[in-house]
Amino acid sequence: MTPTNTARRIGRGTRKPENWAQLVRFAVVGASGYVINLVVFWLATDKADLHHVLAAVIAFVVAVTNNFLWNRHWTFRASAGHAGFQAARFLTVSVISLGVNLLILQALIALGMPEIGAQAIAVAVATPVNFIGNKLWTFDGR
Repeated sequence: MTPTNTARRIGRGTRKPENWAQLVRFAVVGASGYVINLVVFWLATDKADLHHVLAAVIAFVVAVTNNFLWNRHWTFRASAGHAGFQAARFLTVSVISLGVNLLILQALIALGMPEIGAQAIAVAVATPVNFIGNKLWTFDGR
């Protein structure tokens, strides 16, 4: 799929009310993953005294597991699809999003921002990458 086709597909999708409902469900799942990510990150950095990059990876793994299960069964209602293929795609999209997250996290910390605040912003910036990738690739019912 070309970038132009993807942009057109996204544009057409914005006119469908069911996509907006799906986006709300995705946001609810994302919010739960966001809280889980931040709590695990805080526990890993503050209580376990781990480096912020290792803590971010651990928080990512815990949150991505939560998000895959909820998005597969509730957001995208894609339980008819092959769970293994969906999990592999979900992980791929999530790793790309993690890369975005880590770049932002490192940059903000280098600028002097506290770790937890930097992680909160980094997760928020990476979220659109997640939704588009999962909507159009991981759980695409076409």
